[in-house]
This record gives sequence, structure tokens and C-alpha cells, in this order.
Amino acid sequence: MMRKPTILVTGGAGYIGSHTCKALSESGFYPVSYDNLSRGNEQACKWGPLEIGSLDDGPRLAQVINQYKPVAVIHFAAYAYVGESVLRPDLYYNNNVVGTLSLLEAMKEADINKIVFSSTCATYGIPAASPIPETCDQKPINPYGRSKLTIEQILSDYEHALGLKPTCLRYFNAAGADPDLEIGETHDPEPHVIPRLLLTAAGQQSVFKIFGDDYLTPDGTCIRDYVHVCDIADVHVIALKRLLDGENPVTLNVGTGHGISVNELIENARRISDRSINIQYAPRRDGDPAILIADTSLIRETFDWSPRCSDLDTIISTAWKWQQKT
Repeated sequence: MMRKPTILVTGGAGYIGSHTCKALSESGFYPVSYDNLSRGNEQACKWGPLEIGSLDDGPRLAQVINQYKPVAVIHFAAYAYVGESVLRPDLYYNNNVVGTLSLLEAMKEADINKIVFSSTCATYGIPAASPIPETCDQKPINPYGRSKLTIEQILSDYEHALGLKPTCLRYFNAAGADPDLEIGETHDPEPHVIPRLLLTAAGQQSVFKIFGDDYLTPDGTCIRDYVHVCDIADVHVIALKRLLDGENPVTLNVGTGHGISVNELIENARRISDRSINIQYAPRRDGDPAILIADTSLIRETFDWSPRCSDLDTIISTAWKWQQKT
């Protein structure tokens, strides 16, 4: 029997990482998760082994790479809470940037030159255009976004100097859960809007706060581009296959190109959950742009891809079923 190609997935016990491991397994790959479990969940690693370790532990990384001999890396491992990054930039630069340098050194020693990097629309900051093209100026406004932009720049430098083949994927708002309910979004505390909304619907928190209702949008609330986590996972598999087939590295937005307001989320969540949701208006948060929507023309053309499950009903219903299960 032919051995499945092994892929090292850093942060494979996390939300997007675990969904991508499932997609990799279903596409004929053997995902090996490397995670220190500080933010991930051991129970989410169902489609390959979990190796516990930190990115800055070079000997441990080398041991895992030598044991499994991956042909490529998908790099999710990062701290990703904007508010926390403002209070603790040291955590973000040490874990995200220094950790990535450690990973790249281990890859170089093992002669692995293909990596798919989990980046973010936070690298754009407050964008000058909407929808946001990949060519938009990158001016991040918090340490989280700056750490991800720094990594993009490091990968570009390694590409030109050392022959690294990096594809960078800038996600917009990941949401939803595995339709089979094998995995889903589980954070403690929960920072993301849709799970917090559904926690309120389930009675696990008393009120859902809306931060700002006076934006220059049709209903006054922020508009964001929500993309189902399974669609994001599929994009990683496509990106990986292209690199393994010898295609050139690319940097792409991952979104739907369609914006949804906070009020629209609430209306949809009330309908699907058939529950009342108490809301409370609060002041705007510093640095929250009114609208963040991806220009998806490049990823649709380059990957011949379009979202298959990112309609709002599917996002909310899968998230609600997962919330009810857990």
C-alpha cells in the first residue's frame, strides 16, 4: 500500500487547524498535529497523531520532523486575540514571530521548503478600499496583525534568499462548525461574535453586547465577511496540492466577498435557534473598522474555488448544533 504523504500541521489541535486536518485526511494526506495545547483541544485531533510541543523547542520540532518526515507544513500555531495582543505584545511577538523562525529553521535543516501559512485580514488594518484586494496597503493597527504581517515578510525574504515556497492565506471571519459535528469552535474564553451570540441564545450568558450602532452602514452595526471554517480548510488543501505540484507560491484573501452586519447575525441566530437573545448596546471598540469585506476575485481565479457552505444559514446552523452538542 502506498504511504500517504505526511503533512506537519502546527496548531492542529486548534479550531481551523483541526478542521483542516479532517480535510487533509479526506484528501489522501496524513496530518500530524504539532501543538502545545495552550489554546488547542486534544479531543480535536481525530485524523492523525498529536505531538505535543512548542514552536520554540527546536530539538522537539526536529525530533517530530525526523520521525514523520513530512513533505510540507501547514502553519496555524499562533496566538490570535486582538485585545490580548494589545495588553501582551510580548506573547505575540515571541510566540508568533520567534516561534515561526524556529519552525523555519527546523524546516531548513530537514530540507522541507513548502509551507502554507495562516495569515489574516488584520494585516490590512483599517483598509483604504472595500472590498479589500490583496494589493491593498497593509497597515495593521494591533500587535496581532503586526505579528502576522512580520511573518509574511519573513516568508517572502526566505523565498527569495533560501528557496522557500510559501503560500499565505489571509482569512476574514472564520465561523461555523463541522457539519458532522465531530469538531467545532471551542475557546475559553470565547472571543468570537457568533459563538458568543449563540451562548446568549442558549442562556449561558445573559446578554449579547453590540459594540457600536452608529457606524456608516445600512443598520449602524459593523459589517464583516464570514466564511465557513470548512471552506477555509478546503482552501488549505488546494494551496498545499498546488505547492506539491510545483505551482508558484501565492498570497490570497479567503472570504466570500459578501458582508453581513451584526444585526443580521442576531436576526438569523434568533430564527435558527428559536430562542430570544437579549442585546445591549455598548460603545465602539477602538480600531474596529465599519466594514471588512474580502475581494475574492483572485482566489476564485487562481484556485478555481468558491465557498460551498458559507451561506449564513449554514454557518449559524452548524455553529448552533455544535453549541447544543457541547
